[in-house]
Amino acid sequence: QVNLVETGGGKVQPGGNLTLSCTASVPSSEGSCMAWFRQVIGKEREGVATSNTWEGVKFVADSVKGRFAVSRNNAKNFLFLEMNDLKPEDSAMYFCAYDHDWRRCSLLAERYNIWGQGTQVTVSS
Repeated sequence: QVNLVETGGGKVQPGGNLTLSCTASVPSSEGSCMAWFRQVIGKEREGVATSNTWEGVKFVADSVKGRFAVSRNNAKNFLFLEMNDLKPEDSAMYFCAYDHDWRRCSLLAERYNIWGQGTQVTVSS
């Protein structure tokens, strides 16, 4: 059984920075895909970035390119999301997702069935 825990959310002013962390408690595996998503109430869950064991960063959403960076510590099953120059439209609940198959990395939420509880990011002055 895989458990995901996200930390690092909070409130920040526009232009500020935050780094989110996701810790995955997983049994040994040959590789996996981990991803960040975000969701605003009333809207669909949006893929932000993915990273797999063997290829590293796989996908990054256009809406965050150049501002957000995803990284991963494979040995410790940590996934990070460094968010810079945050904008009010980045406000959302941010979720970590996991897939046992590293080749299945995708920005489509329906591809994942393992999720963390989420961490709230609020960008406001």
